[in-house]
Amino acid sequence: MSPDPAGRPSPEKSGEDAGRDLYDALTDALLYDPAIGRSTMMGYPCVRLAGQFLASYDAASGLVVKLPASRVSELVDAGDGIPFAPAGKVFREWVALPAVDRDLWRNLLDEAVAFARASLD
Repeated sequence: MSPDPAGRPSPEKSGEDAGRDLYDALTDALLYDPAIGRSTMMGYPCVRLAGQFLASYDAASGLVVKLPASRVSELVDAGDGIPFAPAGKVFREWVALPAVDRDLWRNLLDEAVAFARASLD
């Protein structure tokens, strides 16, 4: 957020915008790989590797990534993520990360790429 001339934070950048901006920046960095591209999932922006979903973003859930179920459980148990459950149905290999955290999001996006790549073998 850039401050106004009086030093107050600018109102045009909400927390929602900061999360989306970070999602866009981090996923832009993945696009060097020609197998990774942008798409949509349930109407929200997402990235895919060779057609497989990796991650998505929505304002209510934050970053949503696909990882092994055991890793999702670790993140939920540690309090870093929450189960991703659109319309009440829990997706066991998906975790939502509502807190905007550059390092955590970058690391989990890398894990999501590795998980998706391993499933291609």
